[in-house]
Amino acid sequence: MTVKFGVSFEPKLLPMQIREVKTDADKKIFLEMVVDIYKNDENWVRPLNRDIEMVFDESKNKAFRHGECKRWLLEDDNGKVIGRFATFTNKKYKAEQPTGGIGFFECINNQEAANKIFDFAKEWLKERGMEAMDGPINFGERNNWWGLQVEGFQEPMYLMNYNPRYYKELFENYGFETYFDQFCYSLQVKDRLQDKFYERHAVLSKDPNYKAMHIKKSQMPKFIKDFAYIYNKAWASHFGGKDIDERQVAKMMEKLKPIMDEKICWFTYYKDEPVAFWVNMPDLNQYFQHFNGKFGLWEKLRFLWMKRYRKPNRFTGIVFGIIPEFQGKGVDAYMIIEAAKVIQDGMLYEKFELQWIGDWNPKMINIAESLGTKVSRQLKTYRYMFDRSKKVTRHPELK
Repeated sequence: MTVKFGVSFEPKLLPMQIREVKTDADKKIFLEMVVDIYKNDENWVRPLNRDIEMVFDESKNKAFRHGECKRWLLEDDNGKVIGRFATFTNKKYKAEQPTGGIGFFECINNQEAANKIFDFAKEWLKERGMEAMDGPINFGERNNWWGLQVEGFQEPMYLMNYNPRYYKELFENYGFETYFDQFCYSLQVKDRLQDKFYERHAVLSKDPNYKAMHIKKSQMPKFIKDFAYIYNKAWASHFGGKDIDERQVAKMMEKLKPIMDEKICWFTYYKDEPVAFWVNMPDLNQYFQHFNGKFGLWEKLRFLWMKRYRKPNRFTGIVFGIIPEFQGKGVDAYMIIEAAKVIQDGMLYEKFELQWIGDWNPKMINIAESLGTKVSRQLKTYRYMFDRSKKVTRHPELK
């Protein structure tokens, strides 16, 4: 009991507390608390613990060179963990105003609990000079753990965010607004593509200077060099991005090599010069859904066995690029039809799904839709302005 000014009272305990993830025990709780959230969701595929831990490992995530990241746990008054999240700043993250991020958000279906998380994240970011926060996003590249799923709830693809439907209300009720929409597109591999693809392919096929081929692991140094060249001309300049060097590509390819299917990774050349690529990967979640987040020795051995005897029926588009000089010439159709001859004729997979495309990228959306795809799922990247008198400006369109 405490006495103040002659009045006795019992100190009131806060109904919820937020504490930083510091110890190994905390890290385990951060990973394990999701089990209760998704225990009745048959579509959920638990991410590998190691994939999440890599985001928060300063020795493995280069975003730490330019920013700061902390993990947090939300506890109720009984000490039970009912939420988790991460907050981060990144000088390389471009926005109209200094903007931080909130990610790896998980929470019970309770608006008060969600507001507690959002309020804390807002204050943490304000202390570091931020004027807005985006979420749920990744501390690093956009291709992983980015956006909140709002439509098309089904088994998620590898490294893609998945969440309960009620998260949308938690974010929007707090005041988050759409910064951009993210669309995934899918099709059945056996389906015939639209006629215009074959027509454009027929035109370019008459020019002997065009050639398309799939990756060969035995010639990886060549494809590493070609990938870097195409990427830097097609993508690096957008939104303040910087060139990627061959050493970085080599590291990426080395990681992908054990899971790579040569016949779904394609390059196009004109007079033997690289002009386009289309890189796809088998959907690894069809393996990892059996591992309960673990990837130790037993899981690795099981993965090798499954890789050989139980092939996924779905593959996913990772990156597509055409150098500016060859855009609008039908190169996309030429490369896709050349690839289709191998993929469709061999019935290597049943379903193809593109990783998300932002609504700010109408050219890629047009390519996806022209394939005859349908929207298979939708995610959103939200933004919350700390000055509530300011409106959210949508993500600039890619020209």
